[in-house]
Amino acid sequence: MDYDSPWKEVVEDLFEPFLLFFFPHIHNDVDFSKGYEFLDKELQSIVKSSETGRRIGDKLAKVHLFDGSEQWLLIHIEIQGYEEKEFPERMYVYNYRIFDKFQKEVISLALLTDDNPRFRPNEYHRSRWGFEVLCRYPIVKIIDYRERWDELEASSNPFAIVVKAYLKTLETEGNVQDRYTWKKRFLLELYQRGMQRETILAIYKFIDWIMKLPDERETALYEETKTIEEINAMPYITTAERIGLKRGVEQGLAQGIEQGIEQSLPTVHQALATIIKIKFGEAGRNLSERVNQVRSLDTLQQLMAQLEGAQSLSEAEKLFDKMNFQN
Repeated sequence: MDYDSPWKEVVEDLFEPFLLFFFPHIHNDVDFSKGYEFLDKELQSIVKSSETGRRIGDKLAKVHLFDGSEQWLLIHIEIQGYEEKEFPERMYVYNYRIFDKFQKEVISLALLTDDNPRFRPNEYHRSRWGFEVLCRYPIVKIIDYRERWDELEASSNPFAIVVKAYLKTLETEGNVQDRYTWKKRFLLELYQRGMQRETILAIYKFIDWIMKLPDERETALYEETKTIEEINAMPYITTAERIGLKRGVEQGLAQGIEQGIEQSLPTVHQALATIIKIKFGEAGRNLSERVNQVRSLDTLQQLMAQLEGAQSLSEAEKLFDKMNFQN
């Protein structure tokens, strides 16, 4: 499974606690009272011009420092399940390309979420005839927290739950019952932490995205936890919303048979657009626009089924490209 998209979104949604948890020395220098800005479009143009292989999951943030200066902070989030020798070169190339574009100091960071304990690249180096290039960058290896579980349990930082959920996702691969048990625990834990609503929703979405369960188990989990959610006045905004949206699409399809296509299309289009937004955030806006162009209920029904299994934006885009849309 490709975990690139959920990691990218939770880093952007919870950028300050992300830095505090993984890179506290950097967090201490950043003046968050002045805000920060993610520069995804600018970074995308740089990535597209690079020839260093598969694109990694990047975030580029513009931050202000307490000393009054302004700095570009490049955060690389590599969803890596195997050793890849080109990774250090890409870190170096992206760093100098961003510096060349903005003429600002660039700090590159790497968050390694793969399950290979030997893969720990932290520098790019080459030299010849007295010429030398060295690019060394801080790394964090998520699986190292397996030995720090007590620390995660005691931490009040929201990213402690993110890390725990990811570790248990890796651990429960292929074991539906264990994943169900851990997912329920993490979701209930969110309501006991006293965090802000936006923080709860961001973590909730991450957990729901990576700890995917069969539909019948997702429904059972919803039934088990909805009482707690009602007491805490917190809507079940991910799995339950997808269940509700799926029913909405099915109702729209049924209406199409009884009332005609024109009456049901807006309902189905809206439901599918919301599913896309839940799964892929604002990055999926183009797919939502493409959905609105589809006039065939049969095609929309196929699309709904395919989208539920898509694990990344690129995978969803390929589904759109392959499907034979009927107008």
